[in-house]
Amino acid sequence: MNFIKFIFSFLISLVLIVVLNNKWGQVPPMGKFLDPYNGFWANSENTNIPFDESPSIESLKEDVSIYYDSILVPHIYAKNDHDLYTAQGFVTAQNRLWQMEFQTHAAGGRISEIIGKDALDFDRYQRRNGLLYGANKAVKMMEEDPIIGPLLDAYTKGINEYIASLSYKDLPVEYKLLDYKPEKWTKLKSGLLLKYMANDLAGGDSDAENTYLLKMLGKERFDFLFPDRYKDFDPVIPKSKVWDFEPKSVERPDSVNFPLVFPDDKAPQPDPQNGSNNWTVSGSKTSTGKPMLANDPHLALNLPSIWYVMHLNSPTVNVFGSTLPGALGVIIGFTDSVSWGVTNATRDVRDWYHITFKDSEKKEYFYNGKWLKTQKIIQEFKIRGAENYIDTIYYTHHGPIVYDETFRPGNSKTNFALRWTAHDPSNEQLTFHKLNRAKNYDDYVEALTHYDCPAQNFAFADVHGDIALWINGKFPLRWEEQGKFIMDGSRADMDWAGFIPRSHNAFMKNPEQGFLSSANQIPVDSTYPYYHYDRGFEHYRNRRLNSKLETLQNITVEDMKRLQNDNFSLLAAEILPTMLDSLNRGSLSEPQKTAFDALSNWNFMADEDAVAPAYFEIWWDELYRNLWDEFYGLEATVRRPELPVTVELLKEHADDPFIDNKSTDVKEDVNALYLQSFQFAVDSVENWKASSKANLTWSNFKNTTVQHLARLAPFSTDSIQIGGNRHILNATSGRHGPSWRMVVSLEEPIKAFGVYPGGQSGNPGSFFYDNLIEKWSNGEYYELDNSTIASDLHNIIFTQTLTPQEK
Repeated sequence: MNFIKFIFSFLISLVLIVVLNNKWGQVPPMGKFLDPYNGFWANSENTNIPFDESPSIESLKEDVSIYYDSILVPHIYAKNDHDLYTAQGFVTAQNRLWQMEFQTHAAGGRISEIIGKDALDFDRYQRRNGLLYGANKAVKMMEEDPIIGPLLDAYTKGINEYIASLSYKDLPVEYKLLDYKPEKWTKLKSGLLLKYMANDLAGGDSDAENTYLLKMLGKERFDFLFPDRYKDFDPVIPKSKVWDFEPKSVERPDSVNFPLVFPDDKAPQPDPQNGSNNWTVSGSKTSTGKPMLANDPHLALNLPSIWYVMHLNSPTVNVFGSTLPGALGVIIGFTDSVSWGVTNATRDVRDWYHITFKDSEKKEYFYNGKWLKTQKIIQEFKIRGAENYIDTIYYTHHGPIVYDETFRPGNSKTNFALRWTAHDPSNEQLTFHKLNRAKNYDDYVEALTHYDCPAQNFAFADVHGDIALWINGKFPLRWEEQGKFIMDGSRADMDWAGFIPRSHNAFMKNPEQGFLSSANQIPVDSTYPYYHYDRGFEHYRNRRLNSKLETLQNITVEDMKRLQNDNFSLLAAEILPTMLDSLNRGSLSEPQKTAFDALSNWNFMADEDAVAPAYFEIWWDELYRNLWDEFYGLEATVRRPELPVTVELLKEHADDPFIDNKSTDVKEDVNALYLQSFQFAVDSVENWKASSKANLTWSNFKNTTVQHLARLAPFSTDSIQIGGNRHILNATSGRHGPSWRMVVSLEEPIKAFGVYPGGQSGNPGSFFYDNLIEKWSNGEYYELDNSTIASDLHNIIFTQTLTPQEK
């Protein structure tokens, strides 16, 4: 009997071992995952810091000391640059390894390897979009650079030294949950990270949509609804700027006929909320008599955060700021002498060409009266749980054929090639290397000459009293309207004529007004001699910011912080009175009167505890949808007119043919649209109140969430109590917002403050994973310490020493 019990117990145990240690569908092997010593429990750190105090690093030349402060910012002190960047790679991987690898897998079109066939369409687009194509060119250029090449090699070795030290127990929990292991880091991965950012910030265009709309609306109507610049625009570079150079001429073809062909399925677009605020103020307007600078890039709110904050010190550099895990140096920050910050430059640098192939084999394409040979590249995709997939991508001199009959075919004319500056060789890392060592304005300008894509507005301030802002990047030299529509790829006169000379990029230094700012608005006025275009520009944050900077005097650091957290909605201030005037309060229901009164008494501040912003958000969105309903349900997905055009139409062209909801049999006037949309908004809010356990406040309604990169809800943070919204200086919406806030006063000594919505650790089990979110949501900051001497640092909680491995 005992033997039978033993056999039964043995068989049960054997079944459990087999079941728990094998992957079933998308579930990881539960035996390993639940192992209390090596599984996910091993990732529970609480407030403990699990780093080895003195790891031995083979590629180091000398000891490197790392001091972690109270929010886990590493202050790295090295005796040479090789060791500094080796340590940066090691420490970044120690905190953010899974994030680094996942993002570069996404850029390289390799997510199918992790999650299976559901990601294949995404991966194919990433390869066809040319991120891997561009990354290979960028890495080659970086490797050949005598400064960046060796340092990128050191950084890569530092990452790999950390990876080599890991056992299963040490792996980030995402590897255990998704059941895969990190692979060796390569310089190509760093190149892919930079292209990942280029795609996020400069990967948008509207060529296909514009082409369809041109055919649908005609030229006159298209120009009215989609103008190149808005009324009362306020550009980045002040209108007082005088362009003191002789521009390069661009010859417009005698005959310009855009082929009215387009892919039915438009290319994926970056989030339209991607953007930023930055501004720099001269000492003439500050309380200290020294310049100040502020920056807050607006990106998707993710965990782990896109940024990893570091302090890097060696005999050649002392810099503090936000870094991109996987890239060298500091991207936004300050030194002992200067500070800089960036915003997206909102310039179209992607053009599409319709390609005519000789035959179905696609070996040749027609160009300038001749048949030219294509280049064919075979791409293999490894797919978890399925056979590998082979894709063939053809390349022309314009760039890769993104759309053809094998990928998202919508009609018979589906061969479209992409020309994009992100495909060109570039070395943005050299720009940041030099900015990290800049001493003055001339150093800053020289550093920017190496920067191509994504184009950015670089704000600058230094201890010598200079302020400046350059709109910097590699901008195509185009004739007017070139690149706005899909072009004929067979015509040589449709090619770019080169690039705008660097010295002709728009900039301003030490303006009489005493400040410079950018918030993704139109870059320059019509006097700038080069054609520039983008699908849309910010029109509200920039005007609010400039109006405040114009009136403020004796500006303090606290004033700068308040501006970053300003919740005033200029959009609401300009359109809501018109919307309310259309309603008759006496004819409204009780819930509608409640909404009407809340909106009528609103001060246009989208504060977290306000009620009116919830009503306005839904009312405005529904009004916008009803107004432009003609643009939905078409044979192709198209853009709708931008907000400034919409506001102008409602206020000044109330009899326009678009003022009618086509989904009803009745022809509505503008007041009917206002009322329909208002009723919908009130009903929506009432439904929310009925289904929600929370009180109606703006923060509860919009539910700002910092989401895990893999969209794992238990590793995300939701219901964050914060105000703001789109088109507000505090641009915090549901899933988007200020990803890093920094304020720097260039006084003696420099004082700097920063915060971001996340934490330094990439481990969801760590206290330091999301511990900064509360301060960020409250508009509070940490003081940033860039002491040149380690003994002067404050609030150090842990010290780590990297030592060379004995040979």
